Amino acid sequence: MMRGESWQTAEIPGPKKAHVITDPRIVASLIKRSSRPILVVGGEADEAVINYAIELSRAIGMPIAATPSTLKTFMERGFKEAHPFSAVEIGERLRDPDWEGLDGSGQYDLALFIGFKYYVSWLILSGLKHFARRGEGYLTTVSLDPYYQPHASWSLPNLTRERWEKNIKGVLQHLGR
Repeated sequence: MMRGESWQTAEIPGPKKAHVITDPRIVASLIKRSSRPILVVGGEADEAVINYAIELSRAIGMPIAATPSTLKTFMERGFKEAHPFSAVEIGERLRDPDWEGLDGSGQYDLALFIGFKYYVSWLILSGLKHFARRGEGYLTTVSLDPYYQPHASWSLPNLTRERWEKNIKGVLQHLGR
């Protein structure tokens, strides 16, 4: 069984840690079961990450909240489903019980994060883990970055770039792309 070890060795997330994603079908299943997923793309997203984000979004019609540094790349590609948000702002909006989402249709039940510096997603996911209530439960979060993020509900383990790309392509394959 695969174990989740924080990518940054001195970080102690507390007793509740992310489930380790051992198979891309887990992510695909979480996305398919979700009624309102959102993909959050951070400033560390390179060309490949943005390509994967666009494919994930198109696979199920999922909106993207993109940090300003990545928004330009989405716009250059003619992709109109990316909305500008700073990393901190989208974290606060996802936590806010009164926010009705990018389209005004209600709160999101699943937030996937990709393309973030480790410490930025650590802080955002910590806030969501503790304060993003959805009815009787909490917002489900998934870290798709190539390092284990213990504050997410689900996270990929620490991976090489090659293994990470294989996992992301596996998610797309199981979503029918």
